[in-house]
Amino acid sequence: MTLPSAFDGKTVWFVTGSQHLYGEETLRQVAEQSQGIAAQLAGLPVNVEWKPVLTGTDEIRRLALDANADDNVIGVIAWMHTFSPAKICITGLDTLRKPLLHLHTQANVELPWDEIDFDFMNLNQAAHGDREFGYIQTRLGVARKTVVGHVSNPVARQQIEDWQRACAGWNAVRTLKLARFGDNMRFVAVTEGDKTEAELRFGVQVNTWGVNELADAVDAATPAQIDALIEEYVASYDVAPELLPGAERAQSLRDGAAIEIGLRSFLEEGGFGAFTTTFEDLGRLPQLPGLAVQRLMAEGYGFGAEGDWKTAILVRVANAMGEGLPGGASLMEDYTYDLVEGDEKILGAHMLEVSPSLSSQRARLEVHPLGIGGKEDPVRLVFTADPGPAVVVAMTDMRERFRLTANVVENIVAPDLPKLPVGRAIWKPQPDFATSAACWLASGAAHHTVMSNAVGIEVFRDFAEIAKTELVVIEDGTTVRGFQQELRWNQAYYRLAQGM
Repeated sequence: MTLPSAFDGKTVWFVTGSQHLYGEETLRQVAEQSQGIAAQLAGLPVNVEWKPVLTGTDEIRRLALDANADDNVIGVIAWMHTFSPAKICITGLDTLRKPLLHLHTQANVELPWDEIDFDFMNLNQAAHGDREFGYIQTRLGVARKTVVGHVSNPVARQQIEDWQRACAGWNAVRTLKLARFGDNMRFVAVTEGDKTEAELRFGVQVNTWGVNELADAVDAATPAQIDALIEEYVASYDVAPELLPGAERAQSLRDGAAIEIGLRSFLEEGGFGAFTTTFEDLGRLPQLPGLAVQRLMAEGYGFGAEGDWKTAILVRVANAMGEGLPGGASLMEDYTYDLVEGDEKILGAHMLEVSPSLSSQRARLEVHPLGIGGKEDPVRLVFTADPGPAVVVAMTDMRERFRLTANVVENIVAPDLPKLPVGRAIWKPQPDFATSAACWLASGAAHHTVMSNAVGIEVFRDFAEIAKTELVVIEDGTTVRGFQQELRWNQAYYRLAQGM
């Protein structure tokens, strides 16, 4: 994997609040118990690092500054073990720029009813202290996730992991460089957007390079490099006989391998984690990149077709958040419908560029004509996404903000598709097809999405909260009328939240 891991070397700081009112013996017990809680969070995707107990304004502000300055810190977990007066947190919370999780827990699971005295009450009063902390976070408008329950509870632990994954996605986008090869597909509205605003809101750098600069890198691929990569293809996929070395269409696969070698070298040398292409601007490339794009997405890169840099961002974010989990993330497009009443389905695909990480089956490597682009027949991987739960998410530019629209879906077993030689997925959307489509259209959501069958909607909710970005979700229980009302409320809220 050429991209750096979203988790390796990263850490989340575990901080505990208290005060000196109850004496040094109580503070010693607070430190011991908070270390114990932090230790129980071992084994999560991101290392949890315990920090000494905080009791004053200056030390809380200093911790916030230190967290901001450390690139390896991707989040902070805060717990008020005893009653910690929240005014000491004001400056620190106002200073903190890293994602925050408020853990509302306590050291013990069960109360020792026959032993409780007031010393015990003074020590174990997170029910008191966390409410004070919750107030000041709300008073200051601090974006955070709140997890309630003992850390031994699997539900609470999963919520913390979801937040950690969202932190990893946020960290990935904050440092993301995205290369656009050519511009957007002509006359298409939804792939447009404000790249300057995107860098301000998300941190991603979006810039354009001429496609012939990529072609130069492709031309630099050596025969030995191409031979080695084709050996990897043969070992990894069921390669169509006509593409094998010495066969009548072997050159098509050699061209596809050269594109992968050149594209990979360009991205690595430039430090890019995402990219776009467009069939309307292929320059000297012999074929539209298909196989190379699919394989790079499967390694964690972000990608958007037809110059769609917003979807490329989402694919990179979803790949980072889902690192280490079964499944993956990919560019997806709602292509066509099966409208059998009561059994409606959506067939999603793209011309070539769907990631094989959506499937656990061995893909087929084939070559077929492509009616657009004006180039030679491109090579591509053919497969169907695994059945099971997934989510599709789109990012659209609403002028004064970005909106994320998500639909919870269920990928299903596909019928035979002998004449559709592309990567594809077939799904049923929640809550039903008609409601899903009507809400998607009302939201103004894009036709390009990221599909993830690695992380679910809760991780995207956490990401949106961290990013302070609008997210509307279509899921079980969604109604068209209620969704339309939410869109109206959001329009008012996000304009007011921007201030003057």
